[in-house]
Amino acid sequence: MADGEQRIAQITLDERTVVRRNADIEHERQIAISDLLVDNSFCPVSNIEGPFHLHLSVTENRLTLDIRDASDEPLEQILLPLSPFQKIVKDYFMICGSYYTALRDASPSKIEAIDMGRRGVHNEGGEKLRERLAERVEVDLNTARRLFTLLCVLHIRG
Repeated sequence: MADGEQRIAQITLDERTVVRRNADIEHERQIAISDLLVDNSFCPVSNIEGPFHLHLSVTENRLTLDIRDASDEPLEQILLPLSPFQKIVKDYFMICGSYYTALRDASPSKIEAIDMGRRGVHNEGGEKLRERLAERVEVDLNTARRLFTLLCVLHIRG
């Protein structure tokens, strides 16, 4: 897909719109960021060169991907309406809640079944994000899945 420089080297979330998160959500955020920085592919179709510093924020029901260079100078900005993601974000939060509840007291087979459903919804969200970004930036599925997780985290507002 892209060479080794067409990647996200640093990511920043706009925490101003985020309310206090529970430990499970905070854990998901940390894992998504950590995994994303270790392995991702992020290739804007405008042919700007990476590596990139990506600032993510939610403003007026839009996800903003502010793409910057390694010196944090602005390169490009992508705005995505959040309305196409509302149902899947809601489903993802619901199944994550069930999963974390099950971890505390359910049988291993029930936990596994819920986790399979959680991964399925997560994949669906990643694919939707990948499709919505396709005209502006090419990402692989794992990158899209991790960005979807971060979209969900930013979606939690007061």
